[in-house]
Amino acid sequence: MDNNSWMANHTAPSDFILVGIFSQSQHPALLCVVIFMVFLIALSGNSILILLIYSDAHLHTAMYFFISQLSFMDMMYISVTVPKMLIDKVMDVNKISAPECGVQMFFYVTLAGSEFFLLAAMAYDCYVAICHPLHYPILMNHRVCVFLVSGCWFLGSVDGFMLTSITMTFPFCRSREIQHFFCEVPAVMKLSCLDISLYETLMYLCCVLMLLIPVIVISSSYTFIILTIYRMNSAEGRKKAFTTCSSHMTVVILFYGAAVYTYMLPSSYHTPEKDMVVSVFYTILTPVLNPLIYSLRNKDVIGALKKMLKVGSVFQETIK
Repeated sequence: MDNNSWMANHTAPSDFILVGIFSQSQHPALLCVVIFMVFLIALSGNSILILLIYSDAHLHTAMYFFISQLSFMDMMYISVTVPKMLIDKVMDVNKISAPECGVQMFFYVTLAGSEFFLLAAMAYDCYVAICHPLHYPILMNHRVCVFLVSGCWFLGSVDGFMLTSITMTFPFCRSREIQHFFCEVPAVMKLSCLDISLYETLMYLCCVLMLLIPVIVISSSYTFIILTIYRMNSAEGRKKAFTTCSSHMTVVILFYGAAVYTYMLPSSYHTPEKDMVVSVFYTILTPVLNPLIYSLRNKDVIGALKKMLKVGSVFQETIK
């Protein structure tokens, strides 16, 4: 009797079984170690970026305030799925209760939705910085930034509450094996014994709205940014403007591309294996890439890091 069959016979009726990515790997132990290392890198990278932003006075601007929020979201984002997955692998357990599944789903959808809107707010910040530099301190003061970030969290939590509450109220009378490594909405919906075509349509429309509003903001912002850059006479000014926006656009393409595949493409394009690969990319790898994207090409962040390392070395020499 294989492990999944044993779990099916010894699992409470309300529990789900997470098939996970380790069952698809020929070297699950090695994959577990790699994911654990990536998890630690993501946590440390985003933590260092947040620490630099809040400790260096030169980084106390709207742009870096948004970047610190993005790093915080990424830390929570990867923490919602990876620890549970790694612990289950070590303990040789792959079940999750319905309440745990609902909580994981809510936080996951909330964080994803919040990040959609935060990326739109960051695009607006780029637009104001490049197109209205003289009014930037007024248009993007601290109160406005806090209001925008609070709105991102609120809209994300509304999305999380709607999708989670509807998904988890469906009756599940088929196999309780979730063909995924966490409780993602499309994967859980497939277990329902009801016709979910209407709900899939509603979810599609909801995701279109959740993506459409930020995409409109991002597209409009970058349209005006490109026009402004085109009118610039200074080559140095153009280079600085492109540097400011290129990091953000890289993150937008990575995150939105994966979201469009997961929630907006028809089910005929999906297979459990493809879904897990895409989810690994934007759930585990994106939180690692974001701090690298925003730090390696950013002179201010690199300068703050060098300053912190210099202070640390001086402090150690003083102790000695």
